[in-house]
Amino acid sequence: MSAPPQVKALNCPNCGAALTIRASYHTLTVVCANCLSILDAKDPNLQVLQQFEAKERILPLLPLGTRGKLRGDVYEVIGFQVRTIVVEGVSYSWSEYLLFNPYKGFRYLTEYQGHWNDVSTLKSVPEVSTAGRPTATLLGEKFRHFQTSQAQTTYVLGEFPWQVRVGDVATVMDFILPPRMLSRETTASETNWSLGEYLPGAQVWAAFKLPGSPPPAQGVFANQPSPFKGGVKGVWGMCLLLLLLVFAVAQAFLIFAGQQEVFRRTYSFSPGSGGEASFVTDPFDLKGRISNVELSIFTNLSNNWAYFNFALINLASGEAYDFGREVSFYSGVDSDGSWSEGGPKDDATIPSVPPGRYYLRVEPEMDAGASTMQYELVLRRDVPSMGYFWIAGLLLLIPPAFVSFRSIAFEGKRWRESDYGGSSSGDDD
Repeated sequence: MSAPPQVKALNCPNCGAALTIRASYHTLTVVCANCLSILDAKDPNLQVLQQFEAKERILPLLPLGTRGKLRGDVYEVIGFQVRTIVVEGVSYSWSEYLLFNPYKGFRYLTEYQGHWNDVSTLKSVPEVSTAGRPTATLLGEKFRHFQTSQAQTTYVLGEFPWQVRVGDVATVMDFILPPRMLSRETTASETNWSLGEYLPGAQVWAAFKLPGSPPPAQGVFANQPSPFKGGVKGVWGMCLLLLLLVFAVAQAFLIFAGQQEVFRRTYSFSPGSGGEASFVTDPFDLKGRISNVELSIFTNLSNNWAYFNFALINLASGEAYDFGREVSFYSGVDSDGSWSEGGPKDDATIPSVPPGRYYLRVEPEMDAGASTMQYELVLRRDVPSMGYFWIAGLLLLIPPAFVSFRSIAFEGKRWRESDYGGSSSGDDD
């Protein structure tokens, strides 16, 4: 293992400002922070390779010379550059920090609108497929193409192990498999691959022991991990288990419910007869525990209506359960074809009726000129109501549906910034 290189202190030949070279023999170019001259670090006289003018001086969030620990190793910030792409006439810029460890070599931190990535160069070349939407495969994992752009270097500071120039342009092709990103950079002379992994800003601040708080992340970044990934499958799995439980309980109710028919009679009603419309039925018994009672009304109504006033009365106590039901059924044919409205049957449920001997008071109503109506009344006790189970099932579907919607919205924001902005493509969750 070679000894760590010593830091060199030099002076800029253009303005005389002090220069510091931290990566020693690795450094090919160094940028004077005072006059923004790009110098040849291998030239004993530090030949000026380029001098650029900046509209404004950019202060790196990670100052040059700052040290921090990444992946268990200490790295020092030795270089900083800003790179810019132009999409539909709009410029987008991000920052890249060059980190150096004398034993581990170089790695990078990139930052865009509060989103950070820990980036290292790759020695192996991923396999790229251009059939359909391009993909890149690395160690058996498939990354999907996100964006291809022309990235131009627009600002530099510090030192670099390559001949850096403001104005350098590379074709950058990004592939994502959140939280990682594969990037291929191609220039006229070479092609390099790198692998980045998303880092929260707070983790970067802690690693470099920086004061204050990191800039808040804005929007959704290309390889930002979805906060819903895994959670969507988990919440749907829990929902499925609970729905199965609700189904099992519903089946138990169906199996153990009495569903006993306690009364069935057929009657007729002629509205123009002039007699008393109301009457009472023969008594019947409701046995067993307290339970609901369901009254079903079957009529022969056609293009007519009828209203029924009912009272279920306890023969011993006189306690009455009053309720009414309207039955109507209309049908016909018009220019749109056959149509119908309503139906000749209706049901009414009385909850929590104690056992005992009961009778029904019935009073039907119809238009005076209506024809005679035939109807049948059927009374059952302890009839399971599936409505509560349907409501429970629908309520159970709300949380996973909400999480799924949030996940889809998150992925939509991610891919909106890609070359496939019109696509709703997202992760497999």
